[in-house]
Amino acid sequence: MKKLFLFLNLIFAVMTTIQASRPDNAKLDRKVDKIHRSIISIDSHTDTPLRFTLQGFDISKRHDPDKDHSKVDFPRMKEGGLDAAFFAIFLSQGKRTQEGYHKVIDKTFSLFDTIHKITGSFPELCGLALTPADAIRLKKEGKRIIFIGIENGYAIGDRLDLIQTYFNKGARYITLCHTKNNDICDSSTDTIQNNGLSLFGKKVVAEMNRTGMMVDVSHISDKSFYDVITLTKAPVIASHSCSRAICDNHRNLDDNMLKMLSRNGGVIQMCILSDYVKKPDPNPARDSAEKALYKKYHNFSDLTEEEMKQAHIDWDTFEHGFPQKLATVADVVDHIDHIVKVAGIDHVGIGTDFDGGGGVTGCYDVSQMKNITKELVKRGYTTGQIRKIWGGNLMRVMDKVRVISIKLNTVNN
Repeated sequence: MKKLFLFLNLIFAVMTTIQASRPDNAKLDRKVDKIHRSIISIDSHTDTPLRFTLQGFDISKRHDPDKDHSKVDFPRMKEGGLDAAFFAIFLSQGKRTQEGYHKVIDKTFSLFDTIHKITGSFPELCGLALTPADAIRLKKEGKRIIFIGIENGYAIGDRLDLIQTYFNKGARYITLCHTKNNDICDSSTDTIQNNGLSLFGKKVVAEMNRTGMMVDVSHISDKSFYDVITLTKAPVIASHSCSRAICDNHRNLDDNMLKMLSRNGGVIQMCILSDYVKKPDPNPARDSAEKALYKKYHNFSDLTEEEMKQAHIDWDTFEHGFPQKLATVADVVDHIDHIVKVAGIDHVGIGTDFDGGGGVTGCYDVSQMKNITKELVKRGYTTGQIRKIWGGNLMRVMDKVRVISIKLNTVNN
């Protein structure tokens, strides 16, 4: 009888705890929803335009990430409380020849046209933003907000004039390089070639400052980063990077770089690609399959449009066949905590790298973005601080870059 009494007491205690937690969870959900209604949330880097080249992908329809690995569409953006996303025009690194430049420039214009076609096809659902003011207006209209970025300065070839051209077409940042060196600078995942910024790269940074194009330091080498910080007259961004102190990866920024970014007035947008968030557990089978895929597609460099489409299909098949143990939302916010501690609350944001490898447990696609906010609330971040993280800091940088551009053009004239 005594054992039965103790057992019943235990069951009662468990049930009481469960019932007590439900109001708490509901209250937290309401608070998070209220926060997202009052802020403009921005994801500074998605590779979603790569999906537009796949037959049958309709961004106005809800997709299942477990079936097609797509991470972003308009219904899921609304569900996850994400107002705005930078659609990245991604260019794989190709040959640094006139022929290579012609090909990549044509592809860049083609991807601009594709994004403009999307925003033009669904005017009731979304709009293209060029400024923070545009974002505020579109939010009030209840529409998803699309910004444009360019990933890999290879897109300009050897022509500085294209920076202004791309700006006029709506791009608001250029990531100086990708996984390989280019004519602008060295990559963080390649050998030393330019020893940082090249002479051409220094001209590129100056021209980006003049046009009002944000300089994106994600992917670039440490030396390239310090060259940019020394040279730039405007704040810079790291559109999708993490803290190297938390996860030792060359793609991430170390504490000194975070401090320099803070002094520059810039912002690091927290990436949620799992390998950059937390060192992955050993997985020889996955590593071998991934290496074979990179070999098949020549490190995804200099691919034709048809090759890129097939590479995307093969990559999805690879992800299905060799699922990765992912980092978690808590791991993501550990990085944010550290960045805030080192660089300050005014210098951190979020850039998921969705559709380019981004996604963690608890925030696997854009429909789960509010889980990051929940974790921030649980850790004591205020609504004002969360507003800064979710877009306020990035919009501040955009405005500052625009003001400096006006000043530079006034002096030059």
